[in-house]
Amino acid sequence: MPAPTAGRVAVYIDFDNIVISRYDEVHGRGDFQRDRQRAAAGTLSEEEFAQRLEAATVDLGAAIDFASSFGTLVLTRAYADWSAPVNARYRGQLVGRAVDLVQLFPAAAYGKNGADIRLAVDAVEDMFRLPDLTHVVIVAGDSDYIALAQRCKRLGRYVIAVGVAGSTSRALAAACDELVTYDALPGAKEVAPPAQAEPKAKRPSRRAKSPEPEPEQPVEEAEDEDEEDPQVGATALLQRALRLGHDRGGDDADWLHNSQVKEQMKRLDPSFSERRLGYRSFSDFLRSRGELVDLDESSTARLVRLKG
Repeated sequence: MPAPTAGRVAVYIDFDNIVISRYDEVHGRGDFQRDRQRAAAGTLSEEEFAQRLEAATVDLGAAIDFASSFGTLVLTRAYADWSAPVNARYRGQLVGRAVDLVQLFPAAAYGKNGADIRLAVDAVEDMFRLPDLTHVVIVAGDSDYIALAQRCKRLGRYVIAVGVAGSTSRALAAACDELVTYDALPGAKEVAPPAQAEPKAKRPSRRAKSPEPEPEQPVEEAEDEDEEDPQVGATALLQRALRLGHDRGGDDADWLHNSQVKEQMKRLDPSFSERRLGYRSFSDFLRSRGELVDLDESSTARLVRLKG
C-alpha cells in the first residue's frame, strides 16, 4: 500500500445510520424511533426533542479529518433525505466541508431510505471510474456494508469503517482493514453515558401492565451480551498473532518485529487499538503482557516472542 500521505481517499457517509446510532448511544437503545414517534404524536414537545438531538449531535468533521489522515480526499458524499428537519440542521456543517449531499426520498414512511444500496452502487462505480483511489472510508456500522467492504478490498483498496460503539457490526469489522469507533476519533465530542445523560421526558404509565412493543430498529442492535473484557481479548489476540508469526516463519521466527506483530493483530481484528486500551504505544502494551511475551529492546528494532 502507498504511504498514508500519498493516498487518495473516498469517503461515503450513511448519514441516518451514524446519526441514529449516536442518538441511541447517548439516550438509550431505540430511543430515536420512540422519540420521533412521540414528537409526531405530540407527547414529546418539539423543544424537548430538539434538546435531545442537540445532546447527540455528531461532529462529522471529526470523521472527515480522520479520513484525510490517509491522504487526499478525492470525494466525500453523505446520503440522506436532506429535506427532513432532523437532517437539515447538519447541512451547513457538511457543505462547509465540501461534502456532496446525495438526496434520497423514502419510498414509504415505514421503509428504508435505500442509502445502503445507493452508497454501495456509487462506491463500486467509483472504484472503476477512479482507478487511482487507494482508500475507502465507510462512515457507518451496518452489516449491510460487508459485501461492499469485501468488494473494495478485492479491487485493491484499503477499507476503513467508522461506526458508533454499540451499533457496529462485528462482521463488518472483520470485513474491513481497519475499524474505528466515533468516540475514538480525535476531536469527537465526548458525551455523558446514558445513565448520566439528560433524563427522558415522562411517559404515560396507564399501560404499565401491557407495554407497547418497541418499534423495529433501523440500526443494527449492539451485540453486547456476554461481552468479553477488552484487556483479556487483547491478550488472546496478541497470543494468536505471535503463534501465527512463529508458525509461518519456521525455525527462523524465534523473534518477531513488534510492527509485524501489530500488523498481524490488525488483520485478525481491525478494531484493535492499544490507545483505546489505555496504552500510549504498542511497546507499552507489550510490556504490560510480560507474563506472556519476552520483549527485546536492545536496539531500535524492538523484537518480541512468546515465552516458552
